[in-house]
Amino acid sequence: MKSTKPTLGDANARKRELAGEVLHSSGSLRLRVTGWSMLPVLWPGDTLVIEPATGDDIAEGDIVTFSNGRRFVAHRVVSRTSGPADPRVQTQGDAIPHLDAPVPSADLLGRVSVILRDGRCVQPRKSLRFSERALAAVFRRCQIAARVVVGLHGMRRFAQDSSQL
Repeated sequence: MKSTKPTLGDANARKRELAGEVLHSSGSLRLRVTGWSMLPVLWPGDTLVIEPATGDDIAEGDIVTFSNGRRFVAHRVVSRTSGPADPRVQTQGDAIPHLDAPVPSADLLGRVSVILRDGRCVQPRKSLRFSERALAAVFRRCQIAARVVVGLHGMRRFAQDSSQL
């Protein structure tokens, strides 16, 4: 008798499917940032408000969400290809030195419309300010710097949360 134990791939597929259903039925989806690949624009603990978007709605500079098979990813669009059969977007994290694998437009979950941080709404910009570009360049070259900054950020957030008790 064969085992019917669900695999990790099945669970991830169900998460992607559920997120897509929530997004399309309610018009938006909120996901919490856990990684540092989009520093200094997105910080761990930020909440992203995602709205549905198709490949035609996406422009260079937009921050889009998609699944890489294991988890959801929010990265910036650096280019689009408009092949007739399979249009794709090329994405990259601001703090990551390499491009992601091209993402088929059909695999896009949506576009980040608002970033919720410390009780404020932040509108994502299509391009980085000079200071953000400089920090992103440091983080791309030195993962240790990114980890130290994220650690300090986490300690600051913990201290803020503790003082509100």
